[in-house]
Amino acid sequence: MVVAIHTSPLLSYSADADFLLTRVLCRVAVPFFFMVTGYFVAGDFFIRRDGAFKKFLRYIKKTAVLYGSAILLYLPVGIYAGHYKELNISSVIRMLLFDGTFYHLWYFPACMIGVALVYLMSISGIKIQVWMVVSGALYLIGLLGDSYFGCIKEGSVLYHIYMQGFQIFSYTRNGLFMAPIFLILGIKIFLGNKFYSESKVSFENKNALKTKKLSGAGMESGKSTQDSLNLLANCIGLTVFGLLMVAEAFTLRHFGVQRHDSMYIMLIPTAIFLMKALLAWQGRSSKFLRNTAMWIYILHPVMIVVVRGAARALHLTGILVDNSLGHYLAVSCFSTIAAVVLSQWTERKKKEDFKCGRAWIELSRSALRQNVTALQKRVPDACKLMPALKADAYGHGAVLIARELADMGVDAFCVASVEEGIELRRHGIKGEILILGYTHPDLFPLLFRYRLSQTVVDFPYAVLLNRYGKKIHVHIGVDTGMHRLGERSENVDRLYNICRMKNLIVDGMYTHLCADDTLKKREMEFTDLQAKVFYKLIKELEERGCPRPKIHLQSSYGIFHYPELAEDYVRVGIALYGVLSTGEDTEKYKDILKPVLSLKARITSVRNLYAGESAGYGLEFQAKKDMKIAALSIGYGDGYPRGLSGGESAVLIEGRRAPVIGRICMDQTIVDVSGIPGVKAGDVAVLIGKSGEEEISVCHLAKETGTITNEILSRMGARLERIVV
Repeated sequence: MVVAIHTSPLLSYSADADFLLTRVLCRVAVPFFFMVTGYFVAGDFFIRRDGAFKKFLRYIKKTAVLYGSAILLYLPVGIYAGHYKELNISSVIRMLLFDGTFYHLWYFPACMIGVALVYLMSISGIKIQVWMVVSGALYLIGLLGDSYFGCIKEGSVLYHIYMQGFQIFSYTRNGLFMAPIFLILGIKIFLGNKFYSESKVSFENKNALKTKKLSGAGMESGKSTQDSLNLLANCIGLTVFGLLMVAEAFTLRHFGVQRHDSMYIMLIPTAIFLMKALLAWQGRSSKFLRNTAMWIYILHPVMIVVVRGAARALHLTGILVDNSLGHYLAVSCFSTIAAVVLSQWTERKKKEDFKCGRAWIELSRSALRQNVTALQKRVPDACKLMPALKADAYGHGAVLIARELADMGVDAFCVASVEEGIELRRHGIKGEILILGYTHPDLFPLLFRYRLSQTVVDFPYAVLLNRYGKKIHVHIGVDTGMHRLGERSENVDRLYNICRMKNLIVDGMYTHLCADDTLKKREMEFTDLQAKVFYKLIKELEERGCPRPKIHLQSSYGIFHYPELAEDYVRVGIALYGVLSTGEDTEKYKDILKPVLSLKARITSVRNLYAGESAGYGLEFQAKKDMKIAALSIGYGDGYPRGLSGGESAVLIEGRRAPVIGRICMDQTIVDVSGIPGVKAGDVAVLIGKSGEEEISVCHLAKETGTITNEILSRMGARLERIVV
């Protein structure tokens, strides 16, 4: 459609037909682009306030880079065509912000301005219905400067206002007057679909058993019928309002009202019904097609130049240039070929960073988000999550997890060492990063340089920190009974003196509940004692004049067992990743916590093992009958426990269990695939996670090896690639 607008395919045959195609029907393209951006990008601004600003900035940065690259691409063409003669500051600003530096590039600044306005709308607290009215009013203002300009009396005050406006922007088809309404409409459709989906899921969850037993097929049939009726209604609406837009456009053209032809009144309902009709079809997402479409949009003016040059060189001007349809087809063909080549090239460049060749970890973004939401709901609004990212985020990948959490609005983290904190800072993680463990005095400069908060592990350590001479942010550790780190709670004078040290900025004070993972009487009494001792200390320090810092007692189990102890932070660890330390504990909360991590490996070889033959080290496994075995490219060097050797453990291949046989090696594991037909080298085995209807949990591995999930996850090897899915 965009290529058609810029090449007028039917002009050689009929001016009216070409007007209908390029100046009316094809005008739905750009509004549709805006609505898609509203639906898939800006909709989150209104439902997920935490992280919305970062998503907004990410979108603006991405679009600005694309716009800047396109500017550089078309700079030589624009200079050759004389577009940049007699430039001044105001004309440069006009081109960059409104008109685009080349005729089709106006879309990129329009997107950025429109999305910026919509983001400001989202944080204003005003209802979206009000902003729909505001954006509608902006569109009406734009209409008078576009298709309805002739309705303004020449010489009137309004006429002069618009003429002054055209000194700032050449067209009202821009990010100020055109983009906001279609972005808001895309958001409105997104919110409507999300509300419908969530309501439906909630209803189905409440009535799951009844639905299955009484009316499973009937509901599917009803849903299908309703969807068909919705599609039919949207197609009828699209047809009706599309015809009304055609009538509107030809009427305006007949009376010579149009200054430009991008904005019509009937364009709004036409775009709405087009979007809703297309949303009725569920398809597979294709990044390749998205990239190809983007390149077609960017490159087609270049291809217009290329086609004209090629036509002259080949003496085909009559076919490829003078014939408007031939010109359109040639430009479309060249643009598509160039776009496909570029898309394939960029995909190939990305495949050079392919991370699923041997063994890898997949991290579920949706599971992580669900866990964060579930955990936040179990603590008061004033209590913030301070996720524990120590041990590479329990083997999940600290940088990847921190980025996802930051995107959700989390801005406080804790780690075990200064090295872990620096790793996060070097990868752009902002906010507070608290080191829970010991940092050697020689490394104190790193605390200052990377703006890390340090735990005061006892009074002598506080003295060393203070002697460093520069202001260091600290949280004071208080030993209330675990006797691991922290100044003893009864040493009130020492703790008071720590608070008064001039070079220590005391941001927090915390203790660790060492028996909160069970609700047995003895452990509960001890936990209650720890809490009482800690709160008594806080009160005594306040009475002595020490300002109350942020305090925190809870970790993962504390959230579930002692919700009343939620304070300023909760140092959530293993629960963040969708499990607790044991299978029994995890089972209790399986409805709200979802495992984030899956462990997978490639099958490297499949072979026959005959009766009487042995496999693996030490001849430990001997085949009792002919069988088929496969080697997996993973071993204890990757963190897959050697203790699973020769036991009842298995992996999943094509939704079936393949028992582990023999000893697990450093880099390889052998499994029995006799009962799984068609297994071949390159196939994927799931060691933790789901395959088909089967699942192997990290809790199962922990139970088989006599340990806890924390250890299994934290020992996942550094050579395992980690990807977010």
